[in-house]
Amino acid sequence: MSISRGGKFKLGLIINPVAGLGGSVALKGSDGEATAEKALALGASAKSNDRALVALEMLSDRKDKVEIFTVAGDMGQSLCQRLGFEHQIIHTPQLDNNTTKPEDTEVAAKLMSEMALDLILFVGGDGTARNICAVIEEGSTVLGVPAGCKIHSGVYAITPKAAGRVLQMLVDGELVSVGDADVMDIDEEQFRQGVVRAKRFGELTIPSELRYVQAVKMGGKESDELVLQDIAAHVIDEMEPEYKYIMGSGSTVEFVMEELGLPNTLLGVDVIQDHELLASDVTASQLLELISEQPVKLVITLIGGQGHIFGRGNQQLSPDVIKTIGKDNIIVVATKTKLQALSGRPLVADTGDAELDKSLSGFIKVTTGYRDQVLYPVGYEEL
Repeated sequence: MSISRGGKFKLGLIINPVAGLGGSVALKGSDGEATAEKALALGASAKSNDRALVALEMLSDRKDKVEIFTVAGDMGQSLCQRLGFEHQIIHTPQLDNNTTKPEDTEVAAKLMSEMALDLILFVGGDGTARNICAVIEEGSTVLGVPAGCKIHSGVYAITPKAAGRVLQMLVDGELVSVGDADVMDIDEEQFRQGVVRAKRFGELTIPSELRYVQAVKMGGKESDELVLQDIAAHVIDEMEPEYKYIMGSGSTVEFVMEELGLPNTLLGVDVIQDHELLASDVTASQLLELISEQPVKLVITLIGGQGHIFGRGNQQLSPDVIKTIGKDNIIVVATKTKLQALSGRPLVADTGDAELDKSLSGFIKVTTGYRDQVLYPVGYEEL
């Protein structure tokens, strides 16, 4: 895939302003008419335009080569104006309680698809990908910038910067392979009850630069119970009573909680101390209050198949929370099978704070069994 040297790169831009809004306040998603309103009432702030900014800023020195077709207001127009990109409005949302709707994404995507643009860039989560997939015409190429709470689909760049790098390659006329990737999503109502059921909703054609595009998330619990018991035993033996422990989401961390005999929020974040549960399913602001005056450690695992340790399904672990904890107090747990499935790809920290992501890079210890740890890299690239 490359653009004609005879004209500007025609880029469609769709931003879901409420994507990921429920993550930091433990709502585990933004689907549902009342969820965005509830998230805002709980103190959440929209981040999707910030993540779109990171991607589009990488075209700042190529503005004369790009023409953007977008949606009015916070669905794209505001960011284009802020960055000074030439742009045209192709759809104006009818706001409901100051909030856009999934139908706005669908209308915009359908119009853009009919315009035969070079690429449609969209910013959101799996629900946004589903909206795009439902209306897009065959022959259209898209790429997602991750901004949602849950990113199971394979249509997203690994990070906003990675999306920006793919944009640079396309605008510069480099030959970029394209391929089909699965659109996956889960039922958020069941997700909030601790049940993960991912379903395939179709596929989209994307620039398939494997270095920059994430894999489809591997679902399900680890099957090797003995290995998980060993990991849990090691973590529990190492726990110090004066520390609070933030227990992240995921089935590997869940096993540690089960071995402690404590209730666990599979898809949320809990806090324990001295083998006792202090708080369940906490928000980012609650975490900051809980850890502000006492030493704290964090137990997390990675997303199978993708390698993310931050930025996917655990937005409660905000940049401020992670900085308070400190890299030396982060305990990563995973089976060697899970690490081997990454095929040498580094772990990914996509916190939304570039300097923090950089500080988290380098080798980190991963507990893979009882008294068994390996060094594994956390990646960061100056794209």
